[in-house]
Amino acid sequence: MSRPLQEYGLLGDTRTAALVASDGTIDWLCFPQFDSGACFAALLGEPQHGRWALAPRSPFRTVRRAYREDSLVLETTMACAEGEIRVVDCMPIRNDHADLVRRVEGVRGRVPMRVAINPRFDYGSVTPWIRPEGHRIHVLAGPDRLTLDTDVELSLAGAAMCGEFSVPAGCSVDFRLAWTASEQKAPAPLGVGRAVEVTTRWWREWAGRCQYRGELRNAVMRSLITLKALTYAPSGGIIAAPTTSLPEKLGGVRNWDYRFCWIRDATFTLMALLTAGYAEEARQWREWLLRAVAGSPQQLQIMYGLNGERRLPELELDWLPGYAGSRPVRVGNDAANQFQLDIFGELMDALHQARTHGIPPDPDAWRMQRALMDFLESNWNEPDNGIWEVRGSRQHFTHSKVMAWVAVDRAIKDAQAFGLPCPADRWKRIRADIFNEVCEKGYDTKRGTFTQYFGSHSLDAALLTFPDVGFLPADDERMLGTVSAVERDLCENGLVRRYSMDDGSRLIDGLPPGEGAFLACTFWLADNYVLRGDSTHGRRLFDDVLALRNDLGLLPEQYSYENGRFLGNFPQALSHIALINTALGLEDRRAGGQEHVSRPRPRMHQPSNPWTQWTTRFLTH
Repeated sequence: MSRPLQEYGLLGDTRTAALVASDGTIDWLCFPQFDSGACFAALLGEPQHGRWALAPRSPFRTVRRAYREDSLVLETTMACAEGEIRVVDCMPIRNDHADLVRRVEGVRGRVPMRVAINPRFDYGSVTPWIRPEGHRIHVLAGPDRLTLDTDVELSLAGAAMCGEFSVPAGCSVDFRLAWTASEQKAPAPLGVGRAVEVTTRWWREWAGRCQYRGELRNAVMRSLITLKALTYAPSGGIIAAPTTSLPEKLGGVRNWDYRFCWIRDATFTLMALLTAGYAEEARQWREWLLRAVAGSPQQLQIMYGLNGERRLPELELDWLPGYAGSRPVRVGNDAANQFQLDIFGELMDALHQARTHGIPPDPDAWRMQRALMDFLESNWNEPDNGIWEVRGSRQHFTHSKVMAWVAVDRAIKDAQAFGLPCPADRWKRIRADIFNEVCEKGYDTKRGTFTQYFGSHSLDAALLTFPDVGFLPADDERMLGTVSAVERDLCENGLVRRYSMDDGSRLIDGLPPGEGAFLACTFWLADNYVLRGDSTHGRRLFDDVLALRNDLGLLPEQYSYENGRFLGNFPQALSHIALINTALGLEDRRAGGQEHVSRPRPRMHQPSNPWTQWTTRFLTH
């Protein structure tokens, strides 16, 4: 059985990431960027698919592991009969190539150690040439070159590099793994100790820009650091997760590649960054959005590659057995070709929030928004695949219609506030038409709840976002009924599942049912309580999810109470974004914030114009 995901920590350099287990084994690493083929892919297979083990030779236990305060430098302390060592892991913020450095520090006694490095390119399918050169080892295949610098002698065992050494108290042993293109020269040796200190200082300086100082700072800061680590620095795009094919159910088939940038996360991400004081990161994210979606509105996608690439063909890697036997293992994501109405609302809301909070608009942004509105005007009443990327037949998803309403609403508000030209009367009629259709066809009067799609009896946790996007107040009778229905039918042990897997006689998405509770949805439920004035209940739900984080403060996409394991790709950006926004909403309420604010309002960027603080008077047209 694959080790539980909660045993992993995250390393990253804002271009790619690695997962390191509590015993010091690195089971996942993609070089040179997030969506590259993994050179360590044991996470989705076996040791022969690539991993880096580093631990005491004798039976040992992990005493403690933690990130250095306000950083992504990981320290793992292990104890055995001979003494105690500390493994310090990090990925230096790169200049011209990618590095992963590891330092073994002697803490107590003299500890015999063992190291085994088994690199395999292209997700474990390519066995490289390995050429030792003293304490430097070259690993080469196709377009990839790894250069390993080490303080100890390593021998070759097949295609693995193995060695044993001892570390006395007060001494250290260093390893440095660098990636370069195969046609390039190997990089110059790097001082690992200095690299660790420079990396620590870089993260702490970045964390020092955070303007949130509330009681939940530690949780918020760890989530912000995780979000920064999932940012692709050259473009400003933010990936959903650094992994692929980690299952929503152990042994299941719902295994997707999340190493791409989703439009659906746009507004939540923007507001989390703005509220915490990271205006530059928010601007870079906004710029990525504009570049990615440039072109015809008919070609708008739900997700893009790191630099805005549109072609994300989905392939199955049949040589990998999958995490916990969960197959197929996929790279790429065919959902990029789906039609989802909700992304229009999320994109328009993100651009609206950027303007509202002082991020200067791109000269082409309004022209693009006008084109999107022209397309939406003729297509908002079409069925779509919905926010959860259902791979079954298209439906008139209620959440999708509400997000179409959001798109029109934000376009109207931007035009009014900034004097932008638009057919205001026509847009207002469309906004009213969408509102009325949602309330007529998406609301079940007998059960007193909104439903997943028009005419269905299914529920969807995405309905919980309606107060946050300003469609209805949280204390509206229809929202109160929807919250009650979600709690009754989609909650298990206080956590919220995404949606009903079936609608009486058929599966909604055509795939075998089964997944864990979706953690972002539980935060959305907490938001409803906070917005209706019940911060006590909202805080309790928030704390329930907070308690599920692993010892390093990381959250997955989903959680299974059945076996107490993390599920889905990990760590998950949306879970951490929702944590940040709920925490800041709780802080606003504790500090006496106003009722029914549609998005968390940054205290450090408070707008002076009253129109930006729109409340229920806008929600009734």
